[in-house]
Amino acid sequence: MKAPLVVLGATGGVGRGVVQAAIDSGRPVIAVARRSSELKALKAGYPDADLTVVTGSVANDAAGAKLARALRKLGRPLAGVVAAVCGGAERGRLLDNPAEFLRRKLDEDLLPHLAAARHLLPLLAERDRGGTYVLIGGPGSEHPWAGYGHRSIGAAALRMLARVLHDEARQLAVRVQLLAVDTPVCTEFNQRHSCPEWPSALSVGQRAMALIDHDVSEEPPRPIVPYALRMPAPTLLPPRASVPPPPASRVDDASPARSADPAPRSAAPPTTSRHTVPKTVPLQATAQEPDCSPDDTQQRCLHDARALLKSLTAPNPKQEPTPR
Repeated sequence: MKAPLVVLGATGGVGRGVVQAAIDSGRPVIAVARRSSELKALKAGYPDADLTVVTGSVANDAAGAKLARALRKLGRPLAGVVAAVCGGAERGRLLDNPAEFLRRKLDEDLLPHLAAARHLLPLLAERDRGGTYVLIGGPGSEHPWAGYGHRSIGAAALRMLARVLHDEARQLAVRVQLLAVDTPVCTEFNQRHSCPEWPSALSVGQRAMALIDHDVSEEPPRPIVPYALRMPAPTLLPPRASVPPPPASRVDDASPARSADPAPRSAAPPTTSRHTVPKTVPLQATAQEPDCSPDDTQQRCLHDARALLKSLTAPNPKQEPTPR
């Protein structure tokens, strides 16, 4: 039987997605939130699941220690913890608010993660079972979020906190990782005005479950795990050494001998990503050449490159020689 998973902030938008993903994978869940009424409603939504609810908080060290005692009383070894903790979505410019505003937001968004880790990481290390502690980060950690500068500062600080905890938790044989979600998440609370490109709370929960189950390819594990890896841009041109010399003139291009020559075999094909495009999705042509096929576009790019190389290497008869 699988060991239970602790979900902090289980009644929030992202926390509900984590709970659902854990239950769908057949894992017991211990849901933690501040309001007992919301926890009862969450439990009622999964009547057949192994779902235990605990009213608690990690707002500070005292609350974190109290929660750790309540979890220890359950007598169930833990497989991991997912911290989906976040403060209110208050908006405001930093320059328009006093310094106390930023201090209060850091108390709500950052310090609870430290309080939770200080008291729950030892629970994962008990009985030499190890485990995984996953923090879920929000957007704005690398680029300023207009109108939510305090959230950007808190998210950036959370990334560094995850790196520090990742190093310090090695002595406890516990893996600490941050699941970095660099866009807002579509939840049941904001789905009416969410954008199509936002990930769902369930998909974020599924990625968190993959980290809990150690379903990762890289070794050793990284402290920061992006939610979605960007596709690398394809190489449009082959290596320079494989480009044949340019044609002599337009007459040679139109001559039968020239047209009978096959395409150069030494030209390497463009490098493609491991993420292949489905055949049902048509390739988009450029706005300047809407009727060009991909092969025609590639040949035209090669021809332009050859012409550019010729113009750079050929001597200019009108230019006077440089005095030595």
